[in-house]
Amino acid sequence: MNINDVKVIITGATSGIGYETAKVLKKHGAQVVISGRNDAKLQKAIKELDTLGFVADVTKEEDVKALFDFAIKSMGTINVLINNAGIGSLTLLTETTLKDFQNQWEVNTKGLFLAGREAAKHFIKAQYGNIINIGSTAAVRGFQTGSAYVASKFAVTGLTECWRAELRPHNIRVAQVNPSEVVTDFIEKAGLELKNTTYKLKPSEIAHTILAMLSLSDIGFIPSAEVWATNPNRK
Repeated sequence: MNINDVKVIITGATSGIGYETAKVLKKHGAQVVISGRNDAKLQKAIKELDTLGFVADVTKEEDVKALFDFAIKSMGTINVLINNAGIGSLTLLTETTLKDFQNQWEVNTKGLFLAGREAAKHFIKAQYGNIINIGSTAAVRGFQTGSAYVASKFAVTGLTECWRAELRPHNIRVAQVNPSEVVTDFIEKAGLELKNTTYKLKPSEIAHTILAMLSLSDIGFIPSAEVWATNPNRK
């Protein structure tokens, strides 16, 4: 599609991948509505990016509906959803609390589902649309300490595949981007040590991947893309 025609909602866009994606798409002519659940961070991002924004917690159905109502009223329509909101906490299975497991499912899976469902309703009526779900390499393979996070991201892959099969007849492209380790505050929030960042992925690499996927002619689409750092341990 022509990026000048993009009218997009980006969830979890006050920092990291969502923020950089909003920045890149806006630079190329898109109209952008960003969302986040922290009003102070959202207002800061709105000012820096010169975009529209709306406070929304993607785990709350009424917030998601209000976000879409705001975006459609503000831009006239929407034709792209970037499902980016996500959290993570990495602990051994025996140390993973039910609360940790549920919190990650609420945001990473339920929140993604709620936003995807609202987008699908609008896109089916329009017989056109694009959904890009931000997964992770954890959405395709597991690892030690990843029980809660990996389970929530594997579910994202399942949702993406179901939506793709269901929505293709309506000219709706559904894709998933699976980044490996990206240098954002997500890493520290997940309890990991952030070190040797020079050759690790930056949010801008993922943003440009999303830009490329959307830029492809509407006659085709890229179902999924894994993005890895070439040599993250390079000295």
